[in-house]
Amino acid sequence: MSTTSENKELVTGFFAALNHLRLADLGDYLAADVVDHNKVIHGEPDEPGAAFAAIATQLSALAPYHARIDELVAEGDKVVARITQSGVSSGAHPRMPVPTGRSFENEAIFVFTVTAGRISEIRGVSDRLGLFLQLGWDWPTVG
Repeated sequence: MSTTSENKELVTGFFAALNHLRLADLGDYLAADVVDHNKVIHGEPDEPGAAFAAIATQLSALAPYHARIDELVAEGDKVVARITQSGVSSGAHPRMPVPTGRSFENEAIFVFTVTAGRISEIRGVSDRLGLFLQLGWDWPTVG
């Protein structure tokens, strides 16, 4: 069983990999069957491990992307990260196939579950309304 310090280091390393576009290193931080409960990308398949492709799409569409860890709290197998993320609508994204070239900065909170030294579950909330407004994206409609 990992210590809370080790779990925090794992999450810190995960965000560092995202910030440096080290996609090949994601397996060092995420379990192969990681479950992303908040669905990074609209329409992401509901299957273990789909988060890998979704993360790659997100980073490509919002390059240059950066996540700054503002607060990190750990207890047991959970790590909560409050971050400020920023980027530019610079690539295709399922919600906005044509990049707007606009930048964003918003706050997000993620709850990670760590199992056997890897992130096994991701839950997150972010200021999506602020993100959509800053990037010039249309708000999704239910239909």
